Amino acid sequence: MSDQQSTERMAIGELAGATGVATSALRYWEELGLLPAPARSSGQRRYPASAVEQVGLILLLRDAGFTLGEIAALLVARSDGAESWRELYQRKLAELDRRIAQAQTARTAIAHGLACRHEEGVFHCPNFASVLAARLAGAPLDQAHSH
Repeated sequence: MSDQQSTERMAIGELAGATGVATSALRYWEELGLLPAPARSSGQRRYPASAVEQVGLILLLRDAGFTLGEIAALLVARSDGAESWRELYQRKLAELDRRIAQAQTARTAIAHGLACRHEEGVFHCPNFASVLAARLAGAPLDQAHSH
């Protein structure tokens, strides 16, 4: 990178164009501390070229399921050189495993509903009624559906 490139700054609209992120989101992320406060020139935000990578990192982490608050914690851990990011990753992985299991259970229940051959439809099926009764009795879907 040349000295000129390393000192070049871009307006918020240019950063938005380079990353596909709305200017309002960039301002919000700045407010949350996800993006460092940029220098100002004539009152306009002027971001360093490195802001493109920072926005990319935020998008990647968000796409992986991290909340903006979790991303903020990860960015702090990254800047501190701390290993606390591993704990955050482990917690997110456990959360995703729970959500995947819930989604698989829901998918199975819906697939069974679609496969129901009850002549009046699934809502009149005795199997559906037993799942409904178990759910109303407090069983979570995975247990209610296994009855």
